[in-house]
Amino acid sequence: MSERKVLNKYYPPDFDPSKIPKLKLPKDRQYVVRLMAPFNMRCKTCGEYIYKGKKFNARKETVQNESYLGLPIFRFYIKCTRCLAEITFKTDPENTDYAMEHGATRNFQAEKLLEEEEKRVQKEREDEELNNPMKVLENRTKDSKLEMEVLENLQELKELNQRQAHVDFESMLQQYKDYEEEQKRLAVEEDEREMRAMLEQAQARRLLEDSDSDEDPTPAPAKTLTKAKPTDILQEDPEPQAKKLKVECWERSIGKLSSKAALSGLVATKRKPEHSSTNGTRAQNRPVDSAAGSQSTEASNASGSRTPGSSSLSLLGAYSDSEDSKSD
Repeated sequence: MSERKVLNKYYPPDFDPSKIPKLKLPKDRQYVVRLMAPFNMRCKTCGEYIYKGKKFNARKETVQNESYLGLPIFRFYIKCTRCLAEITFKTDPENTDYAMEHGATRNFQAEKLLEEEEKRVQKEREDEELNNPMKVLENRTKDSKLEMEVLENLQELKELNQRQAHVDFESMLQQYKDYEEEQKRLAVEEDEREMRAMLEQAQARRLLEDSDSDEDPTPAPAKTLTKAKPTDILQEDPEPQAKKLKVECWERSIGKLSSKAALSGLVATKRKPEHSSTNGTRAQNRPVDSAAGSQSTEASNASGSRTPGSSSLSLLGAYSDSEDSKSD
């Protein structure tokens, strides 16, 4: 088997390269190439703008019977991105640029038009001077006058620059910074002054309040109640009218409660009875007991009047003991 990667080919001894048929291609053959739009253009059919650098699959061909110094000129065919209209342009080796042919108009070529106009005017002037010596003199006079005007303008610009050169921008900036710092300092001083005044007012107000609190307040004069008679105080009713009505309703429904002083007069303390063996001695002691009971009743009345704060349960117990003693 032969090698897969062969560098040398085998040519038989009777090989004749002239006998190999040559491929005949047309001179205006077109090739498909990938290119970018060389300039900004606008489609004449739909008005779509095609910007410089947009990529296209173009057809390329060689222009017949056109060349510049032996260099061939190529033509390119592209299609509009919106309406698919055909746009053609070709190379311009004389101006190192591209020239629009059909389907669109070139945009932003004012500089190019200006250069072309200048070239045209220069060419016309050279043609006139070649045949007319007086025209040459006039052109020289115009050129000298224009040169003098240009020099005057240049001198004015130099003087203006010298005037502006005397302006020290650093000093201007420094003055502005100093002015800003001065304004800030004045604002801070004003704030401190206002704060100091407010503190002084607050301190004065506090001292005035402290002095007022230290002074002894003058007692208000007591109102003297003049009584026409000593018994008028008994006729005054300190309780409000509503409380009187409640007490009357309670007494009407339940009954009037006796006061502690009246109840204490009816209560007698219980005394231990003395047991005797004979009836005579018991009979003799009975009037003594009755006398003692009357004395104890008086004592209880006196104690009741002295101790109005005793509880109702103790008074009730004492009342029951007195009944037992009476029954005995």
